Amino acid sequence: MKIVIDTNSLLALVRYYLPFDSEGILFDFIKEKIYAHEIIIIDKVLLECQYVSKGIIMKQLLFLSDREFLKSAGIPIKTDSLLIPASKDFLHKVNSVFVNSVVRKAKRISDVEFENQKNSFLKGADMSQVIYCLNIKRLNEEVMLVTEETENPNDNKLFKKIPAICKYIDISTLSLPEMIKESEEIKLDFKLN
Repeated sequence: MKIVIDTNSLLALVRYYLPFDSEGILFDFIKEKIYAHEIIIIDKVLLECQYVSKGIIMKQLLFLSDREFLKSAGIPIKTDSLLIPASKDFLHKVNSVFVNSVVRKAKRISDVEFENQKNSFLKGADMSQVIYCLNIKRLNEEVMLVTEETENPNDNKLFKKIPAICKYIDISTLSLPEMIKESEEIKLDFKLN
């Protein structure tokens, strides 16, 4: 199984989990899974990691800044030449299903403006992850996208969130806590002193 992880999940990892990982068990687990290509970080997510919250992800996950580690692990995954499987159907869904039509009407977004925002959306980290997942599925491999987003549209954006999009195209999503909980290789215990 391949797990594609988003920026917000990596941010949650370094903010809420690693401070309690005094023995480095979770840190080592994540590093090993990334090295083994079981957890995948795409180029656009790695770029976001450098800027989100003053680069805290890169400061806590130092191996993501280590050129030797990145090279030997083959990360980040380049997405600039990814092809969209069944592109005609997918683009139809972008125009009709993935768009938040209530927001489009409320903001009175013209067709030209919509096309510009759609192109930006398709080139962004979220859609690059989704398209990468579709490419993995096309190879008959299992894939999951780990994200802290929920399906609920609460940000007044033109396009729906990752879990809602993935639901329409049959890509499984998990949150970081669910991913950790489902892993049979790591068990976390919290102790009060």
